[in-house]
Amino acid sequence: MARATWSGSISFGLVNVPVQLFTAVRSHAVRFKQLHEGTNAPVKQKRVDTETGDEVPYDEIVKGYEVDDGRYVVVDPDELAALDPERSRMIDILDFVEQADIDPIYYDRAYYLSPGGEAAAKPYRLLTEAMERAGKVAIATFVMRGNSYLAAIRARDGLLVLSTMHYADEVADPADLEVDETLGDVEVREREVAMAEQLIDSLLTDFDPTSYRDEHQERVREFLEAKAEGQDIELPTPAEQTGDVVDLVAALERSLARARGDDDGGDTRASEGGRPDYASMTRTELYELAQERQVPGRSQLNKQELVAALRSSDEEAGAA
Repeated sequence: MARATWSGSISFGLVNVPVQLFTAVRSHAVRFKQLHEGTNAPVKQKRVDTETGDEVPYDEIVKGYEVDDGRYVVVDPDELAALDPERSRMIDILDFVEQADIDPIYYDRAYYLSPGGEAAAKPYRLLTEAMERAGKVAIATFVMRGNSYLAAIRARDGLLVLSTMHYADEVADPADLEVDETLGDVEVREREVAMAEQLIDSLLTDFDPTSYRDEHQERVREFLEAKAEGQDIELPTPAEQTGDVVDLVAALERSLARARGDDDGGDTRASEGGRPDYASMTRTELYELAQERQVPGRSQLNKQELVAALRSSDEEAGAA
């Protein structure tokens, strides 16, 4: 059972709603440990003085802030503690805003808020239903583990979801990217924009988060499990995709033709009967076709299964 990360109350006007905070997102990234080659013994990290090379005991380590190159200001933990935000168990709602007004770049980590006990159920339900009907997002602040956070709270499926947010001065200014030199003299024709809009419309669908998977992590896990079982694994040679576009209009026309199902992929991709030679396509190309045709469960299919599904789609279209 999941354990609460934080507990406190939401301050909503004069109403306090006791809540518990639970992590809403769990990383599925494969993690590795450093081992000594030959013995496979875990390798420990040592704290070493860069001048003497001696290992430094933990109780002799202090915190320092680099003010110039190689010049540090040493601070005491008690000094930092005096600067910590005032300890509080309150999530203070400051404003309500439209969700569309929040640029996603400001979102950081997501948490579920649940009622903190039986007595909190009714005020929690009241706040959740009011926010669902209003369709608004609450902007709030709270303190957790000695840090002050800005947060957005929204209602979702009868629950409150809190997302910590970056402060404005933490978000990089696009002007620092110096893209003006690249984009300043670039012009696009109306026909090109119209074709790009058609391509977007042809790929439009309802968002289904379950249809997307981290295929790289799955391949890594499958490889590690097979290797742990002593199997001989033949590793594929990845084909580098440069993403270079030689003729923008031609690329757009080809993309639109493929989206409409009019593209046979060229002479090297056509099989007997005029149908595409799916077996010669990459999995990425097959998946794009499956996405255009709304093939169910496409994200869970490997290359061979995608080929079979697309051929079945051709047969169904011919029968119709």
